[in-house]
Amino acid sequence: MSPDLNLLVSMDALLQERSVTRAAQRLGLSQPSLSAALAKLRRHFDDELLTRVGNSYELTALGERLAEQTSLALGWTDRVFQTRADFDPEHSEHEFTLVVADCHLPLFARVLADLVQEQAPNVRLTFRHSTAQFVNRASEHLRSVDAIVLPQGVLVNMPMLQLYRDRWACVVSSETTDRPLDREQLSTRPWVFAYQHPFSALSMMPRLAEEGVRVRSSITTEDFLAVPHLVRGSERIGLMPERLARLTPADSGVAIAELPFELGDLLESLWWHPAHERDPAHAWLRRMASRAGRVVERS
Repeated sequence: MSPDLNLLVSMDALLQERSVTRAAQRLGLSQPSLSAALAKLRRHFDDELLTRVGNSYELTALGERLAEQTSLALGWTDRVFQTRADFDPEHSEHEFTLVVADCHLPLFARVLADLVQEQAPNVRLTFRHSTAQFVNRASEHLRSVDAIVLPQGVLVNMPMLQLYRDRWACVVSSETTDRPLDREQLSTRPWVFAYQHPFSALSMMPRLAEEGVRVRSSITTEDFLAVPHLVRGSERIGLMPERLARLTPADSGVAIAELPFELGDLLESLWWHPAHERDPAHAWLRRMASRAGRVVERS
């Protein structure tokens, strides 16, 4: 079977919904049409893609791989058809997609959203949650989104611009602030980390080891915003960006702890794929991002 690009949409719906019926409803097509598309796809890939297990369907190993690749392909196709020779922010209905960690949402993302709304009222922003899987394959995934916000040192060989400087801070329960966080306390109390692995640039383990601190145990989460909740009313020590920590309400039961040494800085940056470099819409987005970064830097 020769490749039929029209089957991409059907394949994406089938693999995401894992049901012919739901895929048909999603696309507004008849169930026989989706059944025929699934049959063509099975012949093309020489694989079942969807297999019945009890009363439901599950993806085969190839189906799992294709599900991600199909979404990326459709995302890139959408971007191709959004591309224009120039960009008029005042009248554009363009949609920009940025991948961010939750610590960026109340800071950079909020300021960027306000700037975009002011300059381009019909432009839409979509913020996706940053994951280890995305970062590990950034060169591939960045083709289907506009940019990702990450500290310097996480990615290489990608164009970027510096947004704002932050630094690491430790947060503790307000009930424990009467005890200074000396090296002994840092070595004996449990820790809460976010994005500890595999983001080596975000890992504080080497820095703590340099200061003679041996982390006893830890909780790892992929949400910086969860750190204060995991610390409150406990002996735990939480690690998070200082700008975010300072947004925690004074009556939250959590406080920023003083340390006997500096943990180091974070230089938050915007990264994108080289394919977006000459896109007028993307160039405008970068200008807005740079302005947003300066606003955060001054705050």
